[in-house]
Amino acid sequence: MSLDIAGRPAPRLSGADGWRRGLTTALHCVLALLGLAVVVQALIVVEARPQDLITGIHGMADIIWRAMPPDFSKLPAAAWPTLQTLDIALFGTMVGIVIAVPLALLAAANMTPSRYAYYAARAIIGFTRAVPDLVWALLFVTAVGLGPFPGGLALGVHSVGMLGRLFAETIEQMDMAPIHALELTGARRIQVFSHGIIPTLLPSLLGISLYRLDENIRSSLVLGFVGAGGIGFQLLTAMNLFQYQEVSLLLIIIFVIVLGAERLSAALRERLA
Repeated sequence: MSLDIAGRPAPRLSGADGWRRGLTTALHCVLALLGLAVVVQALIVVEARPQDLITGIHGMADIIWRAMPPDFSKLPAAAWPTLQTLDIALFGTMVGIVIAVPLALLAAANMTPSRYAYYAARAIIGFTRAVPDLVWALLFVTAVGLGPFPGGLALGVHSVGMLGRLFAETIEQMDMAPIHALELTGARRIQVFSHGIIPTLLPSLLGISLYRLDENIRSSLVLGFVGAGGIGFQLLTAMNLFQYQEVSLLLIIIFVIVLGAERLSAALRERLA
């Protein structure tokens, strides 16, 4: 007879309990094998060859060596592209907020005026979010030419999808009691919106917008690679001309921009919380 830890006779498992425990164990094994299979197929598809990274590390070291020290004489020339990068992100975020707020109201199940408006708003939000911002930048560069403007438009359209979804989910989770109280007093829709919805949602929406601004600053750096202006375009030009010391300077500037934006955004979100 088997004993438990306290020395008492261990309880016997019925046939059904033993069968369920065996089935659970077999299911866990199957899931583990499936997870292992997914990892293995990913390694095969991406043609992972760690040995090539080890043997080719001397090439990376050579580039890093030639990039030192950073060419700080190029710092004044990088000031304007840096400002462009920040303003591209700011412009894109503002455009996204202006368009996303009304779309989110239509896409929120507890606020939409009709089912057709709900599905139409959800479709627009899903489409703008599904197309990557880099693809939007390519389209707008084709439409309006090179420069920061297509980059701002690309971030604005992509932000509509991201902000619209988050705004709609926030609106759906809001406390509807104050809204219903205003409606019972005979308040018009615009009064309900200005005195009920905005005060309730403003801190959350501002926090989401600041987070999106932080993301857009990172994205604006990459959009320069397709001609959308900013410091990303200057970085691509320096790399194509093998000016690695200028590249290292631009990377330092990018690091400072990203770190500063992240800390500022975090500090503002803490004050809003």
